[in-house]
Amino acid sequence: MSNVETDAAALHCGELVEGDRPAGAPRVDVLAAREVPLGGPRAMRVRRTLPQRARTLIGAWCFADHYGPHQVTAAGGMDLPPHPHTGLQTVSWLFSGEIEHRDTLGTHALVRPGEMNLMTGGYGIAHSEVSTANTTVIHGVQLWVALPAEHRDTARDFQHHVPEPAQVDGAEIRVFLGSLAGRTSPVRTFTPLLGAEIVLEPHATLTLAVDAGFEHGLLVDSGDVRLVDTVLRPAELGYVPRGADALTMVNETDASARTVLLGGPPFGEEIVMWWNFIGRSHEDIVKAREDWEASSDRFGVIEDFPGGRLPAPALPNAVITPRRNPPTR
Repeated sequence: MSNVETDAAALHCGELVEGDRPAGAPRVDVLAAREVPLGGPRAMRVRRTLPQRARTLIGAWCFADHYGPHQVTAAGGMDLPPHPHTGLQTVSWLFSGEIEHRDTLGTHALVRPGEMNLMTGGYGIAHSEVSTANTTVIHGVQLWVALPAEHRDTARDFQHHVPEPAQVDGAEIRVFLGSLAGRTSPVRTFTPLLGAEIVLEPHATLTLAVDAGFEHGLLVDSGDVRLVDTVLRPAELGYVPRGADALTMVNETDASARTVLLGGPPFGEEIVMWWNFIGRSHEDIVKAREDWEASSDRFGVIEDFPGGRLPAPALPNAVITPRRNPPTR
């Protein structure tokens, strides 16, 4: 997915260093989403919880868009022409609908519910995302992972994985990255990560053992879910600092509740994120934008896409300045 805001925010992100945690339940910070259009006269709107002023990273997770359910015939579907990425991996996960993915590796794949597509941008890649003609409702999340410095110029790659669901205490869990509830994803990442869809039965209580070295974020898609001692409403993301070795979530509604759990150790590097690029300096971003606008071989070409490319927005009129996670309370 592309960040198609015409005034793309410039972010300089750094590690959040946690102090000693007090005894008892872990803290939960509630992060609200903001609506962002994906462009065009019938723009599909998405709810963006990462990045934002309150938090820029959860582990290496640096971007989270949550969209739908959208009735395609009424509101239009996803229609993103070829656009570039550097220094990151994209993770596509659907709840309903179908998206056609093409990229400059030559990949032509479909994104379907319960099936994860992970694309590695590295030094440079371009891809397109278009909902298919038989899609009536589109609903899901699009996530980005920042690559560490030693791998940020790695080669393009694409991986597909269909996780086997685990049934645990009134919940169905699909682990698409990392390990949880006795399931481990085989998909390669460049930092330790956790990514899982968790569907809770009505009024179910679920306690999961998690890595205490990870910070975690629980994004609620549907239902009211109590995470530790904090109720999260749909489209909210609950952030838990590292130090928790278990997370308890309760579905407080009479219907099933769907969530996505993200996690990873605090990302110990500073990054600069602007539009669809992640670098380590303002100059990295300027160079990536110049290469894209010049149709450089850096990003390649999608030969069979029936249309033009997405142009890059204008750069800010100043050097990108640091923007960090808030200090520990």
